[in-house]
Amino acid sequence: MTAELSEERLREIESKSYQELHKPSSSFDSRDAYLRHELQIMKPKRWKINLPFKDYRFEFEDAIPAMAGTIGKIVMVGAMAAAFATPLGLGEDFILQNVRYEMLIAAILVLIFSGLFLPTSNLPGTHGPLIPLIPIVVAAGGHPLAFGVLIGVFGLVMALLKGGSLMSKLTSNGVAGGLLLYLGFVGTIGQVKNMIAWADKIGLPHIAFIIILATIVMYALLEHWQKRWLAVPVGCALAGFLAFILGAPFEFHTEPGLPPLSPAYWWGENTGWTLGLPDAKAFIVVFPFAVLAVAMWPPDFLGHKVFQQISYPKHSERTHMNIDDTTITCSVRQIIGSVLGGANFTSSWGTYMVPASIAKRPIPAGAILTATFCIIAAIWGYPMDLAVWQPVLSTALIVAVFVPLLEAGMEMTRAGKTTQSAAIVVFASALVNPVFGWSLTMMLDNLGLIGDKKRSVELGFMGRVVIPVAGFAILCFSMAAVGMLPGIPAIFEQFRIK
Repeated sequence: MTAELSEERLREIESKSYQELHKPSSSFDSRDAYLRHELQIMKPKRWKINLPFKDYRFEFEDAIPAMAGTIGKIVMVGAMAAAFATPLGLGEDFILQNVRYEMLIAAILVLIFSGLFLPTSNLPGTHGPLIPLIPIVVAAGGHPLAFGVLIGVFGLVMALLKGGSLMSKLTSNGVAGGLLLYLGFVGTIGQVKNMIAWADKIGLPHIAFIIILATIVMYALLEHWQKRWLAVPVGCALAGFLAFILGAPFEFHTEPGLPPLSPAYWWGENTGWTLGLPDAKAFIVVFPFAVLAVAMWPPDFLGHKVFQQISYPKHSERTHMNIDDTTITCSVRQIIGSVLGGANFTSSWGTYMVPASIAKRPIPAGAILTATFCIIAAIWGYPMDLAVWQPVLSTALIVAVFVPLLEAGMEMTRAGKTTQSAAIVVFASALVNPVFGWSLTMMLDNLGLIGDKKRSVELGFMGRVVIPVAGFAILCFSMAAVGMLPGIPAIFEQFRIK
């Protein structure tokens, strides 16, 4: 922790511009002191252009989160596209080309928002917790365009109503922790099975055991050294290296170039997704999932902001990510990306924010570098092949998404009366799906039937009864309408609603 700045120093910072306050790093006793000073003198401007060297500077530390974020982006979008491609019967070429497409879309929007006009917004990344839900969405007849547009619309509504804090308040630590535990466990088991199946398929079953064991040791060491933010690049490199030297087949085949850039191609009936455009039923199918996706944003955003609060010095609050700004950015990015034909579903970019916070760097400079790296990787092409290689893909998902979900879930259920709520979330999610589990348990928790009774009283009538009960009823009707409740025929079929 750093010492408090004097009143005189604070007045000087308030009265002068960033350019006037900036000093070369040689003027400071240590590199850390220079980075702290940079955070304290920055004055990000919302919805006004922020220019490099005038409002912030590039430092070599910015390359750390930019590299980690780019690797994480390739892997996470690859995993999201693969989660859709497998149940839809789409090939590997679809995955690779859509990842390249999404990298370009993300890069342009990151430059516009986090780099220039909204530096208080974290980068819009990939919604990792949604990955285990994608096969369920597809099995229910969900359309990715309808799913993405609804997420974006709900996100904009939440941002305009400043609903991020409200959703965080209504979702207790027990409910959120149980949901994270369920998704983390299901996702981890799924990736371990995928790795074992891949190793068996290539006739080298021992490779999966060696890679997973090495990943566990690597993750533990990084945790011990307090370098866990390096888990994505180190884990991917380790998994790829071990797989290659142990004889796993791999070759680069995505040559430099551009993916198809026409939305008509991606939403054609015989090209791209081969799904055509969604109908009204497709929007109703994905309605509960879209609600859940947006409801999971606030805890995700708050978790990333906490990294800044822990790592940044005092009097640097102006550089912290703004949750409402991040919600706007993610929502706009989601709508644009889905309409254009991308497979990504967005949330706060954790593989960027965590290392950026630890490196004590503000959002905009690293955002511009991240966008640049994404464009290079997309056009170059070869990194796409490496990112969707099974050992690299599974390892990155395990260390970047699912194990951190488990850790966060366990951390959230350590204190207070949270274990009851967490257990019921897991139970109810296993019965139907996480959408049902989250909404049911939040209602029971807020009504005071389980969990912390004192918290329930403090929510007020709207937060305790009206919102949770209405939300659960709407979600149950939506799921029943499309036949997602076990043993209950779809209402659509009974009434022949098209």
